Amino acid sequence: MSTDEITSTSTSTPAATPEPAEPAVELLVHGVGGTTPQAMLEDNRTTRVTGDATASVHRRTDDLDERPWDDGRPLREAYSWSNLTSGNGARALWLLLLPFMIVNLAHWMRPAAAGTRRTQRAFDVQVRLLALSLTVLFTAGACAVALDLVAWQCAGSAACAADSGWLDSLAGEGWWAQPGRRLALGAVLPLVLVLLLWGLSHRTWSAYESASPPVRPRPDGDEPAVLGRAGFWYGRGIVARLRASHTAIGLLTLAAALLTATGPHDRGPEGVGALAAAGWVLTGLTAVGWLVVVVQLVRHGRTEEERDDSPEPPLARALPWSALALVLVVVVHTAWSRPEWLTSGRHPAGAGIFPGLMIVQGVLVVGLALTAHRLHRQAPSADRGALAGLGAASVALLACGLGGVLTGGMTEWVADRLASSHDDASGGSIAGPPVVLSWEAAAIPPLLLVVLGLAVAAGLRVVRRRRELAPGVRDGYPDEGCEPQEDRSRSIASAVARAELTDSAPVLVGWVTASCLVLGLGCVAGALTGDPPSEAADSAPAVVSALADAFQSMGSWLMGAGVVLMVALGRRAYRDAGARRTIGILWDVGTFWPRAAHPFAPPCYAERAVPDLSWRMGTWIDATGGRLVISGHSQGSVLAAAAVWQLDAATRSRIALLTHGSPLERLYGRWFPVYFGPAALGALHRDVPCWRNLWRATDPIGGPVLVAGADLPPVDRGPLADPLHYGRNLLRPLPEPILGHGDYAADPAFAAERAALFDRLLRGQAPPPLPEQRAAEPV
Repeated sequence: MSTDEITSTSTSTPAATPEPAEPAVELLVHGVGGTTPQAMLEDNRTTRVTGDATASVHRRTDDLDERPWDDGRPLREAYSWSNLTSGNGARALWLLLLPFMIVNLAHWMRPAAAGTRRTQRAFDVQVRLLALSLTVLFTAGACAVALDLVAWQCAGSAACAADSGWLDSLAGEGWWAQPGRRLALGAVLPLVLVLLLWGLSHRTWSAYESASPPVRPRPDGDEPAVLGRAGFWYGRGIVARLRASHTAIGLLTLAAALLTATGPHDRGPEGVGALAAAGWVLTGLTAVGWLVVVVQLVRHGRTEEERDDSPEPPLARALPWSALALVLVVVVHTAWSRPEWLTSGRHPAGAGIFPGLMIVQGVLVVGLALTAHRLHRQAPSADRGALAGLGAASVALLACGLGGVLTGGMTEWVADRLASSHDDASGGSIAGPPVVLSWEAAAIPPLLLVVLGLAVAAGLRVVRRRRELAPGVRDGYPDEGCEPQEDRSRSIASAVARAELTDSAPVLVGWVTASCLVLGLGCVAGALTGDPPSEAADSAPAVVSALADAFQSMGSWLMGAGVVLMVALGRRAYRDAGARRTIGILWDVGTFWPRAAHPFAPPCYAERAVPDLSWRMGTWIDATGGRLVISGHSQGSVLAAAAVWQLDAATRSRIALLTHGSPLERLYGRWFPVYFGPAALGALHRDVPCWRNLWRATDPIGGPVLVAGADLPPVDRGPLADPLHYGRNLLRPLPEPILGHGDYAADPAFAAERAALFDRLLRGQAPPPLPEQRAAEPV
């Protein structure tokens, strides 16, 4: 009922004048496409109600005053959060941190088993150790480039240094020509990399985790869901401790690489006893530092029950500074004069650290798989996630593989540039990168063949499903009198078949993971020969030798090109809305989750967005006593659900939830069963009975939620017709487009369900009173 209708009601008896209707608002939350407030509100004249340039709530300028519900033109607000994940093109460099983001995802993929605290802790510890190994891998990759290829090999070869030009001063008889001083100079690159990651993590920590999100008080006995815990979206403590540990381990990796180079010489017949003794002391301190970091990482996990406002432990604050001081001392020790020291071959550390890292990561992944499978067996059957509980182990293995590709790609690219600058009579100016990286490069083409085979299989499945679905497409439009059209039916059936491929994602991930595991074992075994693939296959049949040469050369090129392609793809995604919608869902899934395993992962936007939404809903209801429909599309539906979980029961009773194109069950429920599995979504439906979900069969991301119970109304409505009309008619003379994942508001079902939800809010039982003390609190 509108305000005019209320004021025009008969008033024959003054005492019978009705009270004004409660105000009502629809709060819109967009998905990954970064829709503007003007587009969401369908009005070019909008005003920011609250928020800042990063995330804010807008209203139509004509709707700044509160008013009752109007089905035709409701009072609407739009929450815009796109600048939390996009912005300037420099953020495309975050794609280089993709392995860190992926391993952080593994932390949240734990199977939904209860009553196994020790096993859950073992799961979390193994993920954190895997994340730590990735920091070691990236630092070791920088050391392989700067210390091994440049300072040790090329600067140690007069021909390579002369042809490279900028290295000429490091060769010959100059002050910098001694190997130790070359290594000390080369240490600048990995040192700057570690400090850059530390600075980036600290800056994003200050902007995201360190900010204090408001937490609405809960009455006694109001037990929150997992995502509703007071400390879930507040990662100040854990990220600070992780940042200290990972910065320290990066610096200690650099120290170990330098000591590995000087140790054999100092302890040899030409070494100096004092330098050897100092090297032993520094090696012991480095080992103690590694032990302290690992113990710190194992002991301190994530807390969620309450906000972790405790100050950072003194040990955690001292770790990076102590490690930096140790590195500087090691650099001085390395640069100490050793006139008789000559270098040849590869850096001594390269032969052991990379195969050792692969073995450690393999052991941790296997341990994680066993732990996750045990939790999976103990979980309720409805809450068992994808890949028989092995989703976390699979994702962690992919993170390690991608980390190897990125570090190996940069190393191979630099080695190719240096080697191509000169060829001497022995066949090459430098020995090349660590052997295991050459084997990793040779493994790239076979892995791509596996991916290509999976793509072909997926394409064949789409063709087969299109043929199966096409004859029945016309039957989905019984009210239309047009004749079946083969092309129209085939295009609609193709859209449905392509959307169904999303449900095959676990199988595809399983195949890729298994291939990575087999190829990784092959790389470790090949590295034990001490020769790269092309040399190891010299005595093999001609076909095998040719394939080894081709795979190594092609893989080396692909690894280097992959890094460049990733940066270019990231820049295009943040500049072009179409490209962002294509890959945005995967990126936004990764950065939705707080940094619980790796501090150098891109920051979690939900730690800002979820408190924003819950605070806006709660304070608006406190101030007006009105009703609210929160409408979330795609990733916005996940933010909406997480924000509703943060509210108390009294506030939730005045809220309805409308989701459309939602990945809550199709993506999050399968891969993150603890937080969005059937039990969790069923609890959300009991907390918010007024919930409807719209979905289409042509939508590759959204799908049904399927949490309706015997005592609760159904949640899902769908599949909605897409396109809205099969053929042409008088009102629709042009063919209707296939909307897929977008523009759910164009479907009449959207307005109908929104009106029905508000009607249910009004017709429901009187909500419990809001706590009195909140009205006096500042907002």
